[in-house]
Amino acid sequence: MAYNILYKKSVQRDLKKFSRTEASHIVGQIEKELSEKADTYPVLKGQFGGLRKYRAGDYRVIYAILGDDVLILRTGHGRDAYKKEI
Repeated sequence: MAYNILYKKSVQRDLKKFSRTEASHIVGQIEKELSEKADTYPVLKGQFGGLRKYRAGDYRVIYAILGDDVLILRTGHGRDAYKKEI
């Protein structure tokens, strides 16, 4: 099943914190991997319960599956991605 990838506005701000090559690499991986098999990645617990995570190198992508869409909620370095509320 192919998913449509949607981005929350705050993801654009998150990506501006990275270098241009890192940001394009992360977006490329999101578009490739999550569009095909978003439902295979781990479900989070606790504060982010019900959401899922995808690991792109040292970076994490937090997302939700909404029917045929994948909504990207946050991107960040692994040490910072879970510190703020979405």
